[in-house]
Amino acid sequence: MAAVGIIGGMQDDETRRAMTLSTPSAPASSRARKFPPSRVVRTLAPHWGALLALALFLVAGLAVLDDYGVTVDEIGNALRSARVWAFLAGNEEAFFDAPSYVRAYGPSFEMALLFAERSLGIEGIRSVYLSQHLLIHLSFLTGGLFVYFLALRLFGGRLLALFAMSLFLLHPRLYAHSFYNGKDIAFLVAFIVALYLAHRAFRRDTVAAFALLGVGVGIAVNLRIMGVVILAAIPSLRALDFAFAQGWPERMRVILTTGAFALAATLTAYALLPYLWADPVGRAAEWWTTPSEHLVIRNGWLRGLLERIADFPEYLPVWFSITSPPFALLLGLIGGAAILFRAVRAPREALRNTRRRFGLLLTTCFALSILAVAAFNPGFYFGWRHMYFLWALFALFAALGLRGLAGTLRLRRLRAAVYGAAGAGLAATLASMALIHPNQQAFFNFSVDRVTPEYLRTQYVMEYWRHPMRQALEWLSNNTDLLPDKTATVARNTDVMTRENIAFLPDSTRASLAGNLGVALITNDQRESWARSARALHRVQVYGNTLLTVERKDDLRAVYEATRRREPDAVAAYDAYRLDGAVALVMEPCDTAFVEQAAATLRVTPVDSGDLPPWREGKRQEPRVFRLIDYGAFFDGKCVASLPLPDYPIAEFRLVWSPELLARETARAAITARNGESRPLAQAAYDLYLADGELVYVQEQCDPTEAERPFRVSVFSERADDSPERQREWVGETTNFEFRRQGALLEDGACVALFPLPDYPIAGIRTGQYADGGAIWEAAFSANPERYEAAYRAAAGKEPLARGAFDLRLLDGDLVYVKEPCAQADTEARFFLHLEPERMSDLPEDRREYGFDNLDFTFFLNGAWFDGRCAARVPLPDYPIASVRTGQYVSGVGEIWSAKFALGR
Repeated sequence: MAAVGIIGGMQDDETRRAMTLSTPSAPASSRARKFPPSRVVRTLAPHWGALLALALFLVAGLAVLDDYGVTVDEIGNALRSARVWAFLAGNEEAFFDAPSYVRAYGPSFEMALLFAERSLGIEGIRSVYLSQHLLIHLSFLTGGLFVYFLALRLFGGRLLALFAMSLFLLHPRLYAHSFYNGKDIAFLVAFIVALYLAHRAFRRDTVAAFALLGVGVGIAVNLRIMGVVILAAIPSLRALDFAFAQGWPERMRVILTTGAFALAATLTAYALLPYLWADPVGRAAEWWTTPSEHLVIRNGWLRGLLERIADFPEYLPVWFSITSPPFALLLGLIGGAAILFRAVRAPREALRNTRRRFGLLLTTCFALSILAVAAFNPGFYFGWRHMYFLWALFALFAALGLRGLAGTLRLRRLRAAVYGAAGAGLAATLASMALIHPNQQAFFNFSVDRVTPEYLRTQYVMEYWRHPMRQALEWLSNNTDLLPDKTATVARNTDVMTRENIAFLPDSTRASLAGNLGVALITNDQRESWARSARALHRVQVYGNTLLTVERKDDLRAVYEATRRREPDAVAAYDAYRLDGAVALVMEPCDTAFVEQAAATLRVTPVDSGDLPPWREGKRQEPRVFRLIDYGAFFDGKCVASLPLPDYPIAEFRLVWSPELLARETARAAITARNGESRPLAQAAYDLYLADGELVYVQEQCDPTEAERPFRVSVFSERADDSPERQREWVGETTNFEFRRQGALLEDGACVALFPLPDYPIAGIRTGQYADGGAIWEAAFSANPERYEAAYRAAAGKEPLARGAFDLRLLDGDLVYVKEPCAQADTEARFFLHLEPERMSDLPEDRREYGFDNLDFTFFLNGAWFDGRCAARVPLPDYPIASVRTGQYVSGVGEIWSAKFALGR
């Protein structure tokens, strides 16, 4: 009954709507004024409440505009727009030499920002970023205005429309992003504008209205591929209109308007993506699949684990629910359920061209977007920012839910109380935003623990945009008295993010900061226990959880003197000393490149593995990468660095140098391998070696543009329990990396990249580079080829059990496959191994219906190739075996070869 009551409160009585939205004509005498108001004034006057609210939001936005720093993505966006601008100016080489994400992502909004910047003559880093932040925020407010007008068309009440607009604009995370996130906010606005144009087009039913809708949808698709949700919905709705049409004139109108929409959408998407111009068909497929290249972003940090989206279908609903205002979630669920209830109760009415059908369109877009994420595993950055457009839909659902909830109440006071409670919810949300300003991007509601210090930091991604760096820099400029003596250190070679944020600071702040960068640094290792380092001078926090840390450098002269009084714990190109809370590195005489261009991965093994962060469950080590310029200095012909240790008891530590240092000092293993003194594990586009627990990629003549393609490494453990729990079904874990982070170009044109392998026993490795949904090159190989070479030699003197493409021998209860000569191509097809037991009762229960055991395997996990030969070894079960049938096969083709023999053991 309650549900029926809510639905009753939402009946769309067209007569009542007409009374609400129209006013009686005034007498002629009253209309005759000396100064008649303009059409714009007459149109906007009834919406003074919304305009006043927008004015207040604008004033607030201007007041806090300079509180947000420069983010990681803004630097990449600037590169993309500059390259597209160069292309339009005729410099195609600069455009096509850019990384794939520059070419294939829709640049329309960034181009609009760049056009405004150059048209207005805006110069200087601070002025450019401030103007961009202002324009992004103005577009966000424009989206709020369209939410208002769409809600007004759907509900007919200005108060409800104002509530929907306010709720849309007061989502904490969206509000912070509305200043610096030109990607997702732009798509959010384009999406809501497209919905408004869709409502308008279906009401007017003209070719011009549907052509304009096509332009809006084309822009949305250009900005984000999720725009296809509307792109697919419009023809589907027109198909319904065609089915319901009476007579051919109406059907022809449907055909013409749909054609105008499709043509306008296609031409707009094509015109706004210069990369398609040379090859519209071929490059459209690449554009469609570009997000799949960024495989490293297919993970989401949630509940203390790094989850793959495919393994966690509720990822998006969980993130949505824990980062949105709770009262809005309740109202939105009520509104969405009401729309679906009405559609089920009157399906024919819900499918006709009415407001009910448009409400059904909104819920369908919302549901299909969530299902698409669960089903297709799209590339996602941490959190749900790619899906911010869903909040526009949810704000409309919440307004509908508020109206329906109030409509179930007969007493005016109770209805007023419901609206008052909704207003209180908006006020509470605004207060929450003010308390954590300017870090609303880290907002969580009370459904998660916001009380326990550092709990959120270890369980969820709170900040990776790094805009709080501005707050850290401002603190650093105002607290020079807390910093150690500067004489023992050198100015820090700051990264591009730090440099951009420094340049964005006001002149006075930047001047006082200049002398402090040599003695302090800013880190954002949120999830690592290193964030609790005793070196922390200041933490930028939300809910008592660290976003960024300002750390001090040690007095490196004092560190050097301390090392002179003891023996080093390790000796290499440097001497390494374990001091209290740090590892000291000393080199003398010193090559300044040791400090200026080197980085090191410090792997720490705790005494108690329970001290590791939750997301490292099952691991034995915790690594952290240090740029030595941040932690070291050179003076008096010496180089000294001091790397902080975490605060738990440590059993041992291990240092692995970065490619930059390897390229100059310690790349001896890779260089030796190149000179033929070491045998590669596999040869493909890169020769692949193992050295010091790392997978080494070596290419003689390196093409830097090809190196930009993402690398993927799948590591398969010897024991299933060693793999992360989420990947134990296939006994492996997959990681992706970029060459620019883990590789280096050598002086002779070769390139070297290194990937640190897990510390558990590894059976095999599959790696390669991938683009357009496929492999550019790929190699799969054993991590222990010596084991199979030994098996080959031990079995070489035995008589074969059978001959095929491989000779089959028995060795200590294992079946050994041998082939010579042998090429890598001979081992790429999968092997089948079927065992018929002497007693069927010995078979596993799930195999008894087949009559044989199945031990099919891939060669690289059970074998290796060496010196033109191949050998694989497969352990056989310990029950009596009557016969064996084995060989190789290719799916869809069949068997390549097979052999059957009695085992007789």
